Amino acid sequence: MIASATENLISMPAYRHRRFQNWIIIGFMYSFFYMSRYNFSAIAPTLQTFFGWTKSNLGVFETLLPLVYGLSVVINGPIADKIGGRKAFLIGAVGVVIMNGLFGFLHILVQTPAIWADREIVAEAVLQYGLTKGAVLWLLAIIWAINGYFQSFGALSIVKINAQWFHIRERGTFSAIFGVLIRFGLILAFSGTPLIVKFLPWYWAFWIPAMVVAILFVLTIFFVRDTPAAAGYPELDTGDGTVNYEEKVKFKEVLAKVFGSKIMWTIAIGSMMIGFVRRGVVDAWWPVYYKEMQGIAGVDFAFQLTAWGIAILGIIGGFAFGISSDRVFKGRRAPVIVIGFCGMVVVLILFFLADLLHLGAIAAAILLASLSFFVNGSHGMIGGAATMDFGGRKAAATAVGLIDGMQYLAGAFVGMLVGWVTTNWGWQAWKLWPIPFAIVGALVMSRLWHVLPKGKSSH
Repeated sequence: MIASATENLISMPAYRHRRFQNWIIIGFMYSFFYMSRYNFSAIAPTLQTFFGWTKSNLGVFETLLPLVYGLSVVINGPIADKIGGRKAFLIGAVGVVIMNGLFGFLHILVQTPAIWADREIVAEAVLQYGLTKGAVLWLLAIIWAINGYFQSFGALSIVKINAQWFHIRERGTFSAIFGVLIRFGLILAFSGTPLIVKFLPWYWAFWIPAMVVAILFVLTIFFVRDTPAAAGYPELDTGDGTVNYEEKVKFKEVLAKVFGSKIMWTIAIGSMMIGFVRRGVVDAWWPVYYKEMQGIAGVDFAFQLTAWGIAILGIIGGFAFGISSDRVFKGRRAPVIVIGFCGMVVVLILFFLADLLHLGAIAAAILLASLSFFVNGSHGMIGGAATMDFGGRKAAATAVGLIDGMQYLAGAFVGMLVGWVTTNWGWQAWKLWPIPFAIVGALVMSRLWHVLPKGKSSH
């Protein structure tokens, strides 16, 4: 049960209003971090055409950003725990604005775009300043990787801040809202940026998100606070694994709490298995699949249906998993995550069969959206609830760093792999190779089926 003092605080209209104000600003910031990270994947076919890149070239970007991101969240987690989520978010926002702005600005390196015919390059792009195609590729890939470093502050910061504003019994539902933010950001990226590119040059797909992040940077300075106490309220007993919380955090204690925990490492492995499916299918490569397999572009109905379907069913999955973990499983996250992995296996098999039977782009859209239901529901549990539960308020950012880092390190492996698999084995193999990882994820997370964090009010 929730202690009476805590229950009284979280039921206060003024407290809930102030928490919402905090939440809505950093929530939108997190969504636009997503837009300014997945805008590349969303318009990858356009960039491929403009620069004359192959799928393997695209794989460089899909490897370097998640690799840098995955390492950065592990390294920056303790830093965010030390300096606080608000400062960490502001640091990340500055870098995201600069890197997206610079990536778009470097369109000036191309004098004449590449010319294609029947999915083959007939004339390479004419480049400025004596640069080679490889030099431009790696210059932009490095800039995009640096963007990944600053992007890493997003998840760390939002979980760090909200771990101090939400009780453990609210966090399953919070994780569903966390999933909404992710999917809203992906709508902005996968639905919004192709529309931007329809009416404006492609580089505006990087500049517009950067402008919005800059505005939210200012709002965060004035209206966001790290803790209820910093906003003038009593400190909240969140009922997680933290006892006698102090704002001054000791690195040694935080590192021991997260990296010395078998439970945290089990969750991290589960997160990595989600990363293979999420980064390999749902969040990156399907625009190129549609271009090559279905012959449709970003503004076509099936493409837009996929973008919105992935988002909407992802949101529904987040709420279904979050509320079920709170109410049906009494705060246990593992059962719904196991269910999510099983769902991924079933949908991937159906996706393979749908293309085998030539059911078309609408069937692909329905199945990609269904896959998002299970992927986003599971990711929200691991990234938005379990990290706060077992990391506690002191170690929330370090915990999410480990969990999110493992997922993106898996994604880095996926980047080059998908480029190679689809080039050599075709798009059908793209749907089958993640299945063993989903099965491993289900087996690993089943070991935590009955586990709850040991907090003084968590049972």
